[in-house]
Amino acid sequence: MGMSRQYNAVTDMVDGNVKRGYGEKTAFIDPERSLTYGQLQNESMRMASLLDGLEISQESRVAMLLLDTVDYPIAFWGAIRAGVIPVCLNTLLTTVQYKYILADSRVQAIFVSAPLLAVVEPLFEQLNFLRHIIVVGGEDTGYPDFQKLLSNSSAEYNTADTCGDEAAFWLYSSGSTGDPKGVRHVHTSPMYVAENYGKGIIGIQHDDVCYSAAKLFFAYGLGAGMAIPMSVGATTVLLPDRPTPKSVLKILKEQKPTLFFGVPTLYAAMLADENCNPENSSDRLRLCISAGEALPKDVGITWRDRMGVDVIDGIGSTEMLHVFLSNRPDDIRYGTSGKEIPGYRLRLIDEDGNDIADGSLGELLVSGGSAGDGYWNQRAKSRATFAGEWTHTGDKYTKDADGYYHYCGRTDDMFKVSGRWVSPFEVEQALISHPAILESAVVGEEDAEGLVKPKAFVVLNSQMQQDGLFDELKEHVKTSVGAWKYPRWIVFVEELPKTATGKIQRFKLREK
Repeated sequence: MGMSRQYNAVTDMVDGNVKRGYGEKTAFIDPERSLTYGQLQNESMRMASLLDGLEISQESRVAMLLLDTVDYPIAFWGAIRAGVIPVCLNTLLTTVQYKYILADSRVQAIFVSAPLLAVVEPLFEQLNFLRHIIVVGGEDTGYPDFQKLLSNSSAEYNTADTCGDEAAFWLYSSGSTGDPKGVRHVHTSPMYVAENYGKGIIGIQHDDVCYSAAKLFFAYGLGAGMAIPMSVGATTVLLPDRPTPKSVLKILKEQKPTLFFGVPTLYAAMLADENCNPENSSDRLRLCISAGEALPKDVGITWRDRMGVDVIDGIGSTEMLHVFLSNRPDDIRYGTSGKEIPGYRLRLIDEDGNDIADGSLGELLVSGGSAGDGYWNQRAKSRATFAGEWTHTGDKYTKDADGYYHYCGRTDDMFKVSGRWVSPFEVEQALISHPAILESAVVGEEDAEGLVKPKAFVVLNSQMQQDGLFDELKEHVKTSVGAWKYPRWIVFVEELPKTATGKIQRFKLREK
């Protein structure tokens, strides 16, 4: 990176690849079209010129409500080239949620994929700072068309003089509870993630082909689908649709990625699909990656045994931009989050903020160069989370004698039974290791005496019957993780409430 304060992320991520002779190499491919690094450089210049033409000045914000197509990197890196801040929006929210985020971020323009227009269109009259609505794809929507505007914009652009420490883009945390919070990420962070996790852990190479089921709007997907592959001039496959077992297998088979990034609920859903086998997957797949939530041991081992490829589980966060604690391809302990990775330091602390001994339960704190620069307009929350160099994750962990970290749950999801902490994740892992269970979520519930006990919500594998299963599951948990941890109630449900990024929302189950 050099020591100069002046730095724009587009220089390494886009222009660097053209400079290294990768201009003709495919950078992104979606079901409709593909884009080389040379074309991305060209189109991102046009995007920057387009923003100038709309009189959107450096440091202003524009919203990107875009499906995963090749237009995403064009709009994203073009804005960054201009020193304009793209605010990446989750494509699965409601009109009310978009109203909150668009008003909170005060974006001057929105770039929106045609299929998503209807959900935000009712807001346009209500947002007085929103000056431009540009629609990506679609026919005659009545709004300016992205492709037309791009082709009328100049492909000559002098990259904005930005500082490495200034905000380059914002991501809104999916917020398992409460309103989403805008995390400001700086220009040096994408490369920091790529160097430490991309190169240091997964060994990203120029000839890798990446497919991330996690979308680009989401910190995990942005790293997996842009920062990491672009750091070495690799290729990324994009899927605009929802990742289902069927659509993901189709991509694996047809595009033959070498690296696949998924979330635990997707791995579990794929394993429940009878077509999920190596013959229907990529024969070039060298490694699978899981993040977003902790990967249950049983899911990881079943995937490895069936697909013949390991899944390395790690944990990251919107606040830290990507994974900072992970298993390594040559050092995998299923059922754990692995060990801290280069470029990051970890601590476990008790309620009073003191470091704790190995084996004790504590909150995980992380320090590293990809931390966000705080939340937008949320001073108290920024100070509580970004406490100097240490970022509070809100995750409870134990660390074993060998240095592996074991996930126990979100701070809000933990509960005590008979004075002892229960990790909902541990009970859930025990439940889903039973062949009848596809997914489970465990919360604390008061019994008739007002004492808190575990309550489980489970989704069955379709062919299974409920009869007699309750007692069988109770015994199964008792023998797996301990007598006092077994669920006193088991509710059979069709599906579990999840965030748009596939995280189970236990707070919604507590409210029931």
